[in-house]
Amino acid sequence: MTVEIKVPKLAESITEATIAKWFKAEGDAVAQDEALCELETDKVTVEVPAPAAGRLDKILSPAGTTVAVGAVIAALTAGAAGKASAGKPAQAAPAKAAAAPAAA
Repeated sequence: MTVEIKVPKLAESITEATIAKWFKAEGDAVAQDEALCELETDKVTVEVPAPAAGRLDKILSPAGTTVAVGAVIAALTAGAAGKASAGKPAQAAPAKAAAAPAAA
């Protein structure tokens, strides 16, 4: 399911913010509440958390862009695996060698 990432309401008098930096790139796996980007205004700097775990599919507003409160800045697919786990099969833990019996 695609989830829109929107600029949160920051304060009553603040109507826009600038995206200072993205912590994640397109295709990256994200955990719920993990910081995706940092927004700056003349009064406050805040991080925008992921509303769900999944994969960051598209960044619509790159760093340096001024965006309005409520604007969609990115999209993620909830529950999808990111490129960190894509194409890597799960590896089994190596078997432990049996301990040699102690001589009596």
